[in-house]
Amino acid sequence: MLFSSLRREQREAVGLLQIGTFLEYFDLMLYVHMAILLNDLFFPKTDTHTASLLSAFAFCSTYVLRPFGALLFGYIGDNIGRKTTVIMTTTMMAISCLIMANLPTYSQIGISAAWIVTLCRMLQGLSSMGEIIGAEIYLTEITKPPQQYPIVSLIATCSVIGGLAALGTAYLIITYGFNWRYAFWVGAGIALIGSVARTRLRESNEFADMKRRIRRAIEDSSRDGLGKAAELLKSTNPIWKERVDKKTSLAYFLISCSWPLFFYFSYIYCGNILKNKFGYTAQQVISQNLLVTLIDLISVISVAILSYKIYPLKILKCRFFLNLFFIIFLPYSLTHLSNTPESLMILQVLGLMCGLTPNPAFSIFYSHFPVLKRFSYVSFLYALTRAIMYVTTSFGLVYLTESFGYYGLLLIMIPLSMGFVWGLLYFEKLEYETRHDNPETALHRQTA
Repeated sequence: MLFSSLRREQREAVGLLQIGTFLEYFDLMLYVHMAILLNDLFFPKTDTHTASLLSAFAFCSTYVLRPFGALLFGYIGDNIGRKTTVIMTTTMMAISCLIMANLPTYSQIGISAAWIVTLCRMLQGLSSMGEIIGAEIYLTEITKPPQQYPIVSLIATCSVIGGLAALGTAYLIITYGFNWRYAFWVGAGIALIGSVARTRLRESNEFADMKRRIRRAIEDSSRDGLGKAAELLKSTNPIWKERVDKKTSLAYFLISCSWPLFFYFSYIYCGNILKNKFGYTAQQVISQNLLVTLIDLISVISVAILSYKIYPLKILKCRFFLNLFFIIFLPYSLTHLSNTPESLMILQVLGLMCGLTPNPAFSIFYSHFPVLKRFSYVSFLYALTRAIMYVTTSFGLVYLTESFGYYGLLLIMIPLSMGFVWGLLYFEKLEYETRHDNPETALHRQTA
C-alpha cells in the first residue's frame, strides 16, 4: 500500500537511494565500530585518559569539516542538481576506503598513519553528509504526504542497516581473525557500484520544474531585451526573492543538535565503560553493540511505518516526553544499576530509542525551506550541528563526567532537550499556518 501509488521511476529512485545510503553508511560506520581495534593500530599507545581523548579525536574528526562540505555540496545540489550530488558522495567514499585499505599502521610509518587516517575520516564525513541529506531532499521532492513521511524516513533506516552491517563485519573480523583491510576493500568496491547505479536517477521533479520556470522567465523577458531580463531576475520574480526565514533555520538547527549526543552516548561512551569498567575486549564490545543496533533497527522501522498513519510531529512530541523521563533517571541508573554489562546494554538501547532525532519528520522540516536554497541551508545546518555537537560531546563528556560524575551528562542533555522542543513547537506552528493557507496540504495532513 505504501509503494503501490508510486510511479515506476519513483519506486526505482527510492530503491537506488536507499541502497546507496546503506552502502555509504556501511563504509562510514566501519571505522566507528572498529575504532576500538583500529585506534590501537593507527594511534600511539598511551594512558587511559589520553586514550579516551585520542578516541574522541578520531571519532569527531569525521564531522569537523562537514560544514565546509555542506557549502560545496549545497552549491552543487541547488545549482547543478540533486542527482549529481549523490553520485559524487559515493565516489568520495570509495576513494577514502581505498586509501584506508592500503594505509600502513603507526608501527610502520609513525604519526603519519594517525594523520592520514584522520584525513580519510574527514573525507568520509564530507561524503556521508551530502549523501543522506541529498537522498532525503530528493525523495521529499518526488513524493507527497502521507507516503512521503515513511519513504523519506526509510533513508534513516537504511543508514542504521548500514551501521549494523558494519558492526557485523567488524565482529566477524575480530572473532575469526580476518584481515581488517578486506572490509575496507569491500567498502570501496560497493561504493563504486553505488555510484554507477545512481547514474540511472532522474533529477527530482520539484527541482527540475523550478529550473524550467527560471529558464522560461529568462526566455520570455529576453524578448524585451537583456536589460529587461536582468531587471526581472534581480527584482520582480518571486523565485529569486524567496528568502530563508531565520527562525526556521534556528528551529531546524536546534532539532538536529540532540541526536549526536545520544548516538555518542550509546556507542562510544558506553563502549568505553564496557572496556574500562568491565574489562571487555574489542570483540565483546562490538558483540554487545551489534545486539543494541538490532534492537534500534526494529525501533526505527516501526517509527517509519507509524508515520504513515500518525502525523510525524505527534510522534516527535511523544519521543520528547519519553526522552525527558530517560535523562532524568540516567545518572542514577549509571551510578547504581550498571553493575553488570547487561544493565548497561539496557541504557544503550534506551539512549537510541528515546534519543531526540528529527526522524520521521525530515520531509516536513525540509518543505519549509525554499527549493532553490533548500539543499544549501539544510545541509549546512545539519553539518554544523554534527561538527559542533560531536566535538562538544566527545571531549565535553570526558571532562564533565570527571568533574561531576554521571550527573555531568545532564549539563548537556537538558539544554539540548529544551532546544529540541522549542524547535518542534515552532514547526508545529508553521504547519498549522500552512494548513490554513493551502487546502491541498491540509487534505494530506488529515489523511496522515
